[in-house]
Amino acid sequence: MNERFAIGLDYGTNSVRALVVDLADGSEVASATHDYRGGEKGVLLDDRDPNLARQDPAQYVAGYVQAVGEAVRAAGRRKGFRPDRVVGLGVDTTASTPLPVDAEGRALATKRGFGRNLAAQAWLWKDHTATAEAAEITARGERSKAGYLSKCGGIYSSEWYWSKLLHCQRTAPEVFEAAAGWVELCDFVPGFLTGRTAPRELPRSVCAAGHKAMWHESWGGLPKPLLRRIEPALGRFCEAFAKEALTSDRVAGGLTTEMANAVGLPPGLPVAVGSIDAHMGAVGSGVKAGTLVKIIGTSTCDITVWPTDRPLADIPGLCGIVPGSVLPGAYGLEAGQSAVGDIFNWFVRHLAPGDGSGDPHERLSERAAAMQPGESGLLALDWNNGNRTVLVDPLLTGLLIGQTLHTQAAEVYRALIEATAFGALTILDRFEAYGVKVREIVNCGGIAEKNPLVMQIYADVTNRPMKISRSGQSCALGAAIFGAVAGGAFQTVAAAQRRMTGVKDTVYRPRKAAVKVYGELFGLYRALHDAFGTTGYRGSLHRVMKDLIALRDRIRREDT
Repeated sequence: MNERFAIGLDYGTNSVRALVVDLADGSEVASATHDYRGGEKGVLLDDRDPNLARQDPAQYVAGYVQAVGEAVRAAGRRKGFRPDRVVGLGVDTTASTPLPVDAEGRALATKRGFGRNLAAQAWLWKDHTATAEAAEITARGERSKAGYLSKCGGIYSSEWYWSKLLHCQRTAPEVFEAAAGWVELCDFVPGFLTGRTAPRELPRSVCAAGHKAMWHESWGGLPKPLLRRIEPALGRFCEAFAKEALTSDRVAGGLTTEMANAVGLPPGLPVAVGSIDAHMGAVGSGVKAGTLVKIIGTSTCDITVWPTDRPLADIPGLCGIVPGSVLPGAYGLEAGQSAVGDIFNWFVRHLAPGDGSGDPHERLSERAAAMQPGESGLLALDWNNGNRTVLVDPLLTGLLIGQTLHTQAAEVYRALIEATAFGALTILDRFEAYGVKVREIVNCGGIAEKNPLVMQIYADVTNRPMKISRSGQSCALGAAIFGAVAGGAFQTVAAAQRRMTGVKDTVYRPRKAAVKVYGELFGLYRALHDAFGTTGYRGSLHRVMKDLIALRDRIRREDT
C-alpha cells in the first residue's frame, strides 16, 4: 500500500482508544488510550437510582485529543510513518448513547446551567431508567399495522434512543425543552471532528438509526406517526433528524483545522460516518455471510450479515435487522447478552473468597478447568442484567440452582460461564431457526483472548469451533477499515477486510463427551429459560433439581 495508514477511534464505556493501522496488512503501528474522568471509571451514577448511567460529553473531545495525539506521536517514531500518509479516520462508539444538544450541536452539558444536571449528560448505553417508556413504545408499536417493531425483534428496549428521550421528557422537562436535538455518540464524534454539528445537518449513521431509533427505508425513515401518537413533543426531534441515514463507507466530512492541529494530522483528512462499536468489531474480525462474530466483554454482541438481494424473514428477539449497518449491500443482524464479563466480575468482587494471591479470575478459571461438565450439579441463568436476546426483558434476573453445603466458589464460577454459553447457544438457535445459517464463529475482545476456559466451554456448548480474531483491537481496526475506505485506499469494505483482517492459529474445538453432557444441561437450561422468561410455558420444573443431581452423580462415577 506504499506506506499508507488509517486511524480507528474506538469510544468504549470507560475509555477511548486510538489505533494507527498499516493498510498493507492491518498491523497495528501505534495505539493510545484516554480513560474518562469523573464518576466511577468515567460513568456518572446516582445512588438513588441503580439504573442510571450517564457520561460527561466533554470527555469525548478530551479523549480524542489525548488518544489520537499520543498515537500519532508514537507512530511517528516508526520508520515510514508520516501524518500526511494517513488516508482517513473512522469512529465507533457505544450505543445507544444519545445526548441532548443545542441548535448548533453543542452538548447541553457543556453550557451554563446544565453542567451538574445528569439528564443533560450523555445517556450511556447501559442506562436502564427508561424501562416503563420502552414498554409503552412496545405496546403502542404492537398495535400499529405499519410493523415498526418488526426490524428490531418485536420489542423496543430501555437501552435505546426513543425510550431515553421519552424518559427525559417525563423526568427532566427542563432538559427536554432546552434541547434542539438528540444525537447518538457515533454521530456526535464525527460531527465535532468535521464541524458538521447542527442536528439537521449532522450525518447520521444508519447503524445507530436503524438498530436503536427504528429508522428503516420501508417506512420512509423514522416512525414519525407512532412517535407522535406516543408523545407529540417527540415530533420536533424527528424533524431535527437528517433525512438520510448513511453507511460508514461514506465520508462525514473533513477534519477541521482545529481538530487536526490538536493531534498533528492534516486538515481536511476524510472522516468516515460513525458506527456502533460491536458492528465495527465484527468488520475488524472479518464478518461476512455465514460468519457470526461474538464481541465478548462486559456484555456481548453477536453480529452477522445477510445479502440484501436474498429473502430474509423478520427474526423475533433480535436487536435489529438493518440494511448497511455492518457492511454496505448486506443486512446487519445484531443480537447479544446484557451481561457476560460483568457476571464474572460481580461474582469475583462480591462473593468469591480470595486468598490475596494473583488474579482471582485466573485462580478460579484454573480450578474450574479441572472439573468435568455436569460434575458440580449446578445450573445458572445469565440474566443478571436482564435479557437482551431473545427475550428482550430488562426485568429478568440471574438464577443459580443446585447448590448444596458442599458447593465451592470455582464450581459456581464455572456454572456462570456455562450459563453465558447456554445464552449464546439460544441466540445461535434463533438465527438458524429463521434460516440464517452460521458456518463459523469468530470471537473478539479481552475474554476471548485471555480466558481459554470460556472459549472451550463455548465450543463444547455450541458444538462449533471457536476462532479468535487476529487483532486484539477489533473494534478500532474495523473503524480504521472504514476510515481507509472513506479515504479512497480501497474501493470496498470487503477488499479492505481481505487485506487487513484474519484469525489466530489457536482454535478451540468441541470435545465429543462434553458436547453430549452439555446437550443434557441445555435442555434443563431451556426449561428454566422458558419458565421464568416467557408467558407461554406450560411445563413443570419439578424434575430440574433431581435431574441435576442424577447427572452430577453419574459424571462423578464415570470420573473415578
